[in-house]
This record gives sequence, C-alpha cells and structure tokens, in this order.
Amino acid sequence: MTTDPDPFEQGQRAARENIPAGGNPYQDGSQEHALWAAGHEEIAGPAEADESEGS
Repeated sequence: MTTDPDPFEQGQRAARENIPAGGNPYQDGSQEHALWAAGHEEIAGPAEADESEGS
C-alpha cells in the first residue's frame, strides 16, 4: 500500500469537486501534471479541459 498521492486520482477527484483543470497543482511539463490532467479529463471531459486553456 502506498501513501503517496496518485496524481491521476487527484485529478479525477478535482473534476468531481468542480475544480477547473487550471487548478492542476503540479509543474507544467512534469509527469505528475500530465497524469493529473488525464485524470481530470477522464471525469470532466475534453471540452472542460479546453476551456481552461483559453480556447
């Protein structure tokens, strides 16, 4: 059992709590940032992720 937070699961949780994709706490370009974003997108969908990028 690991006690380290899983960035993918954190991203999913953030999406469920209506935290925007821009709330990603990890450094842009890091593996954790990508995992968090992927988890968030899985729940929120790609449209919401695009909104955070100013599209």
